[in-house]
Amino acid sequence: MPVRKLKEFLDQNGVRWVSIVHSPAYTAQEVAASAHVKGKELAKTVMVKVDGKPVMIVLPASQRVDFQVLREVTGGQNVVLASEAEFRELFPDCEAGAMPPFGNLYGMDVYVAPKLAEDEEIAFNAGTHTELMRLHYADFERLVKPKIAAFAQR
Repeated sequence: MPVRKLKEFLDQNGVRWVSIVHSPAYTAQEVAASAHVKGKELAKTVMVKVDGKPVMIVLPASQRVDFQVLREVTGGQNVVLASEAEFRELFPDCEAGAMPPFGNLYGMDVYVAPKLAEDEEIAFNAGTHTELMRLHYADFERLVKPKIAAFAQR
């Protein structure tokens, strides 16, 4: 179900994409290994709350969020990692922790690490723990209109 909704959205917007089916994997590094995608090229989605509002953070699997910098970037007073219980209901059509980085489809802001914007393509979970999608970063940026900000560290 989640994959179909995303594929329909991409098709309606004239985006060429590739689906990569892999064995079940739950961490970003496991997904990268299972799907034979470099960790720096796999986008992971992290859910945070900025002053109580859900915000989607997208960064390479090989990096992590610097919350101090993220506070400065977002201008939020209180920026914290969201718990699974807090964001599970926001993505009823996705498996927990496998949300694609299309916050625009869920009415939320999306912040992307500059490292992902440097690559020609972006690969990400497609709503399940067994499928990735890969598409041109330019198409992702055109559809999602993310805020590009340096909030990630190795």
